[in-house]
Amino acid sequence: MNGNSKQAVLERIYQATLTGNFHAKVENDPYLSPQESKTLVNAFWQNKHSWQGHYRNLLARWFANQASAWLNRQTEYVGLNNLRAIHSGAIITSNHFNPLENTAVRQAIRQVGHQRLFIVSQDTNLADRGLIRYLFWNYDILPIISSYPSIDYMGRTFPQYLKNVLQEGHWILIYPEQEMWFNYRKPRPLQRGAYYYAATNNVPIISCFVEIKTTSQIKNVEFYQTKYRVHILPPIYPDPQLSPKENSLRMRDRDYQQKKQAYEAAYHEPLTYTWEANDIAGWRGQPLAPLSYQDESIGVN
Repeated sequence: MNGNSKQAVLERIYQATLTGNFHAKVENDPYLSPQESKTLVNAFWQNKHSWQGHYRNLLARWFANQASAWLNRQTEYVGLNNLRAIHSGAIITSNHFNPLENTAVRQAIRQVGHQRLFIVSQDTNLADRGLIRYLFWNYDILPIISSYPSIDYMGRTFPQYLKNVLQEGHWILIYPEQEMWFNYRKPRPLQRGAYYYAATNNVPIISCFVEIKTTSQIKNVEFYQTKYRVHILPPIYPDPQLSPKENSLRMRDRDYQQKKQAYEAAYHEPLTYTWEANDIAGWRGQPLAPLSYQDESIGVN
């Protein structure tokens, strides 16, 4: 089986669910050595700070906005009023299941007049090719170095870039599920980083859950067409009486519970992590066998 095929990706999701490893990497991302990663990220910021980079950023933002409007012609939005109450920088969290599902979030915030969305992205995305590479290098991306520990960059440089963006009143999308699981419907346990950044910068979490609807229209031999409904849930604010660590844990757990409740209301079923035939939205290929793993409490302790 081709390791890059959707069937292979779903098999890896299957195995990760079996072991309860909900942050597992299932896509065949390019491998970067520490030096390659450092070189890519440094080159990214040099490009961003140049006048040519500024011009290309305007083009990339225009293209992303046009593409987002077109791709989300059938997307529905629930809870837009939760966005209208926020007048500061903020961190958006959402489930991560498609390379383009961020366009649904971008289009949601544009519904309330917020035109610019920054996205935290792994360094491996900078090694992509073609149009995707152009967008990653020129859009409002905040790259992290994930291939090796980098105290200087992840401990100092990256947090400062993120702080600057938030202080300018912009919104930043961070995926606390960490890895993309293609068309996986269920919200997964959340990593703490997004909530720590929100707490240390005293900004709210904009809690989102994207529901994936399977249509009757056939996309290809493996999938039906899908469409989205974006649920914008109540914002979560830091408690000034708590430490950053305490806040990050409290905000993370509340966000997980909100996403869990949104899932259960959208799909009319309790959230469990027992494998179900429709866990992969729109899948019409070879069936994957049911799994025995189940833990309803994972991610909230």
